[in-house]
Amino acid sequence: MRGQETARIQVDRVRFSYQRGREALSDITCEFSQGATVLLGPNGAGKSTLLALAGGVLKPSSGRIRLLTGGQALTSGCRAYRGRTAWLPQDFTPVRGLTLEEHVAYAGWLKGMRSVAARKAAGDALDAVGLGRLATSSVSSLSGGQTKRLGIAGALVHDADVVLLDEPFAGLDPRQQARLVDVIAELGRERAVVVSTHQTEDVGEIYTSVVVVERGRILFDGSLSEFAGRSPTVREAYFNLVAEED
Repeated sequence: MRGQETARIQVDRVRFSYQRGREALSDITCEFSQGATVLLGPNGAGKSTLLALAGGVLKPSSGRIRLLTGGQALTSGCRAYRGRTAWLPQDFTPVRGLTLEEHVAYAGWLKGMRSVAARKAAGDALDAVGLGRLATSSVSSLSGGQTKRLGIAGALVHDADVVLLDEPFAGLDPRQQARLVDVIAELGRERAVVVSTHQTEDVGEIYTSVVVVERGRILFDGSLSEFAGRSPTVREAYFNLVAEED
């Protein structure tokens, strides 16, 4: 069981541009705290870029990203920051030839864990996502939904304070989606979880907060109840919000 102190990521006036000056994010300010947050927006809105920045994978062109945890303020990009966050890209591909346990332990080793500790933690991480019984199976034997959960186990093995999942529901059938919803709900009880999606159908009661991104800017940042209260349905609330900007 994790401690009661919560961690949060603060994104303060962040801009990010790719090569040739194309600005992907413009003056983004938001905070990801304990619970599950859904990052909602159309394809190309900047969701993946924001998650990669929050995970310390990309560096802001300007602005600041910090992780507040354990009385510390860690700046994005430093080794300690990356050790307390976990980022899972949409296109996650396991390393062929490994068992599930070996794959998750390898992910822990990449995060700086000692081999013995990573192997021990791998079992707990696999249990957390419901794959413990398959620990000695080959990663090549997994279904699409199981592969997504394997990726989450790799993100959990080093006991990250913040877990960032980019479009984890993409390509899953309804049963696989339901299993993944349960995993995300459980994770959100003890840490900050951010899930990006472009589907309003993916927005459910497991989320405590909603952040809407469109054209590299934040259109909404608040509680799920506040967002849902804007219209009779979440879908209408989203499309009405986006329409206001067109």
